[in-house]
Amino acid sequence: MESTVFQIKDLIPFHVTDWSGVERTDHRGDTGMASWRTLQFGGLRIRIVEYSAGYKANHWCKKGHILYCLDGEMTTELHDGTQYVLTKGMSYQVSDDMSLHRSSTEHGATLLIIDGNFLNNNRETIRNPWRM
Repeated sequence: MESTVFQIKDLIPFHVTDWSGVERTDHRGDTGMASWRTLQFGGLRIRIVEYSAGYKANHWCKKGHILYCLDGEMTTELHDGTQYVLTKGMSYQVSDDMSLHRSSTEHGATLLIIDGNFLNNNRETIRNPWRM
């Protein structure tokens, strides 16, 4: 079995986050609102995003994400019309430029979203010593 490949550019020392103390920024969708609490470590972005009931994204996104549903229900639509419903405890993963997608929620949702340079196809790599 070949080893998994990861990008490591910025090292993060041990860090505990009290998300209630992270500044909230609001982002309007076509309908509804998304409230982000964001940590940025170099090319790595980690967010807790709360979507209001009736939220629908105002754009098609081509960026990669690791997305984990903490609460509620989120529908992600791909550009080809395929839809996936994520509920608490579910996730999706996609690299940059792999699938145009946009999200919506009828009743609201809270997500953990991780994205950054490591999801880009043009990256420096090192071998994973844990051989996952």
